[in-house]
Amino acid sequence: MEYPGNLFVVAAPSGAGKSSLVKSLMELDSHLVVSISHTTRKPRGQEQDGREYHFIDETTFHAMVAAGDFFEWAEVHKHLYGTSRAGIEARMASGQDVVLEIDWQGALQIKTLFPNAVLIFILPPSFEELAQRLNRRGEDHPEVIEQRLTNAHLEVAQARHFDFVIINALFETAVFDLKTVVHSQRLKYAAQLRSKPAVFKALELS
Repeated sequence: MEYPGNLFVVAAPSGAGKSSLVKSLMELDSHLVVSISHTTRKPRGQEQDGREYHFIDETTFHAMVAAGDFFEWAEVHKHLYGTSRAGIEARMASGQDVVLEIDWQGALQIKTLFPNAVLIFILPPSFEELAQRLNRRGEDHPEVIEQRLTNAHLEVAQARHFDFVIINALFETAVFDLKTVVHSQRLKYAAQLRSKPAVFKALELS
């Protein structure tokens, strides 16, 4: 089913700056809303339930999977993550543009369900820089960081399946690139037709 709103799916290896970039994008673009995923991992730092994620236990998560409540779900770094079906559909149906921050597995699942979804992959400038960022973050134990770096090699290899790739070497440039992708998508013929059907009908284009 096609909706007037656009769906932007942003994925990246841990530490590449995905969340910071999306946060800055949201501050620049009032027409975007973030879909909040469910996860079984514990909150980190200043994270709050219902803001960064809906934090739930594994029993609840599996019950939601069985009920078909998720568009996609995956296990990432030994924790479960899922994207609410009802939340996305309602927002897109109302004409809102939705941003999803999920892993590459979920992104590719979303693409099969929403062919119009725009997939954006955030790359670090190098694995060395990624390691430095993870260490500077100071949120994980050394063994967790080592696992994230190991997983990053697999994750980075998936960038070829995405529509756009942004290299987050200089944060300000990466934010500009992300905003450019969003704006460009809105101006595509198919996207304009979905969001402004009355104009196209009046001009005998639909």
